[in-house]
Amino acid sequence: MSGALPVPAPAVFPETAPFWEATARGKLLLSRCEDCGAVIWYPRPLCPACGRPRVSWVEASGRGSVYSFTVVHRNAVDGYREAVPYVVAYVELEEGPRVLTNIVGCDPEAVTIGMPVSATFDDTGHGSALFRFRPA
Repeated sequence: MSGALPVPAPAVFPETAPFWEATARGKLLLSRCEDCGAVIWYPRPLCPACGRPRVSWVEASGRGSVYSFTVVHRNAVDGYREAVPYVVAYVELEEGPRVLTNIVGCDPEAVTIGMPVSATFDDTGHGSALFRFRPA
């Protein structure tokens, strides 16, 4: 199994602050357009489907499945260099959007397309947490 992945603090902007505050509480929020119903990833103040500004926050289930992934065997960035091998994946959430993330809590060779996963949260120490996924 790989070493622990670093947990850098994300850049937090006013329009994404509720998202990052929720991650610190172990909750995954998604944006949903109040006009067309699109569930949106990455959080933003305008709906990319219809362009309207009526977007609200909804709590996601935190469940999904691996849509695609790769195992990283080399990385020159401090912290990530020591964590190899690790998995970078697209997870398709039950709510629809696909998010780019890491799969943790299992041997990278055990990850498969379609594998059920659930969100886990790694505290950054700065009022937010990075969400990653582990086998469900």
